[in-house]
Order: sequence, then structure tokens, then C-alpha cells
Amino acid sequence: MALPPETLDFLSKLAGAPVRDGKLWREALTHGSMGEPRDYQRLEFLGDRVLGLVVAEWLYENSEAAEGKLSQRLNALVSRATCAEVARTLGVPDHMRLGKQARDDGGQQSDNILGDVMEALIGALFVDRGFDAAREFVRNAWAKPFAGGHGRSKHPKAALQEWAAGNRRKPPEYTLVSREGPDHAATFTVRVAVRNVGEADAKGSSKQEAETAAARLFMERYA
Repeated sequence: MALPPETLDFLSKLAGAPVRDGKLWREALTHGSMGEPRDYQRLEFLGDRVLGLVVAEWLYENSEAAEGKLSQRLNALVSRATCAEVARTLGVPDHMRLGKQARDDGGQQSDNILGDVMEALIGALFVDRGFDAAREFVRNAWAKPFAGGHGRSKHPKAALQEWAAGNRRKPPEYTLVSREGPDHAATFTVRVAVRNVGEADAKGSSKQEAETAAARLFMERYA
């Protein structure tokens, strides 16, 4: 089944030239709920890597920040939430191919689905027109998030949460390890852990302060 003319027009504008392989782009827009042999997952896998490389190169060219800060910004810029934000700006939801149940369940505005489709479209562009075209597209489409400072000066807990999401890890878990001393001068020790990555312990004069310190230490060690 061919894509409708309005979707082909949309894709041609997105790609910067008429699309060469309609089946490829149709696959990039197709959610698994359609029950078709091919959906966007393989192209999403590819697009995720292309996006990461383009943004990493872009950050390297435009910042003298240390690796930890670069990683923080990279994770924010390639996160599912940012991908979904870009997809909405471009008008991707109107062209996604969803089954009735997924559509009824709000899939057309789901950050998870929109983020995946956005990455799949980048993958399709890479396959169809090569890396230079994909780089140009990403730099144009991500110009606002990049200029807006996504991932810059984040609170350590927010940065860790974003890092975990961007790397498709389970959310960080905070555990109170101990509370020592009198009420007026208590010291709290908190452990933060991300499954299959690692953990970090830190102390503070309040539980919140200890959690913040633990998140900061975790990012220094693992991000």
C-alpha cells in the first residue's frame, strides 16, 4: 500500500528531496500495532545511532566543556522526550501509521512512540540519502533544543534521571542507608543505584541534600 500524497509531500520536505524508496519511509512511520511484517523498530535502532553521532559531533565542535558535561547535554538532546518534541514541531503525528487500539490509547501523542518514529525517520534518511543529509536534517530540526541549552546546568537528580532515560536504563533508585547524630545535627547517607550500571553513596545534612550529592557522584563516575 502506497503512502498518501500528503505524506509523501511531508517526507520529501523533511528529506530535502523527493524520497527514493517509499517502502523504506512507510516502514519508518509504521507502528507495530498495524500488524505488518515490518515496522519502525529496525530503522529506529539505526536512527538512534546516527542521531547520537551527529549531536556528539555538534557538541564537540561548539563546546570546550569536559566529557561529563558533554555527555549530560548529549543525553538530554537525544532523549525520547526531545525526539518527541522535535517530532511534534515537524508535524510527524499526522503521518504516523497506528492501529486503531494504539490510536485510541493516545499513541499519536505518546512520547515513546513519537520519539521512536523520529529516530526511525532519521534512520530512513540515512539509508535513503546518506550521512551528510542526515546530519543536515538533525542540525536543522534540533536547532532550537540545541540553542535552548537542553541538558545544561541541570539539577544533579534531574540530570541523572535524563541520563538513565536517554540510555534506556531503569530509573535511578534512592535508598536511605543510614541516619546518624542528634536531630539538630543529623547526617544522612543515601545510595543511588541504576540497575546494571552501578551505585554511589553520599552524605548530607538532610535526605534531599544526600540524594543530590549521590546523584552528582553517580554522574561523575558513570555518565
